Amino acid sequence: MRDIRLLPEPFIPGALIEPFTNANPGLGGVCTFVGEVRAEDSVEMLELSHYEPLTLPGMEVLADKAFARFDLMGLLMVHRVGRMHPGEPIVCVSAAAAHRRPAIEAVDFCMDHLKSAAWFWKRELKAGAWSWIEPRAEDYADLSRWD
Repeated sequence: MRDIRLLPEPFIPGALIEPFTNANPGLGGVCTFVGEVRAEDSVEMLELSHYEPLTLPGMEVLADKAFARFDLMGLLMVHRVGRMHPGEPIVCVSAAAAHRRPAIEAVDFCMDHLKSAAWFWKRELKAGAWSWIEPRAEDYADLSRWD
C-alpha cells in the first residue's frame, strides 16, 4: 500500500496508521514517526507554505526512492501545510515491511529528506512576529548519510 498526501487540515495519526497497517497483511514490522509543532521558545504558530505543482509529485518521487532502496510492503507519508499550533501533528511517515530494519530505515530516510530537501517553506510566529526557519547543519548532515 502506498498513501502519499498533503493535508491543509489537522489529522489524527492513529486514524491513519491503523488502516495502513491493516492494508499490509503479513507485515513483520511497522515503524512510524509523527512530528508535531514544538511548544518551546514561545512558539505561537507554525506555517508551512509549498509550491503545489512540485510538492506532492516530489513526495511521490521520494516514495519511489524509498521503495527502490528498502524492501517495503507499504509506505504512508502525510504532511500538513498551512498554519498549525503547538502540539498539532505536522508529518506522519509509516513504513511496513516483512522485517523491522527496512521499515525503520525507510522512515528515517523519508524524514531526513522531508526535513532538509523538501518543497516546504517554514516560518514561526513568536511574540507576534514571523520569522523563517531554515534547516540546521545537523539536518543536512543527516541527509548526507543517504548519498
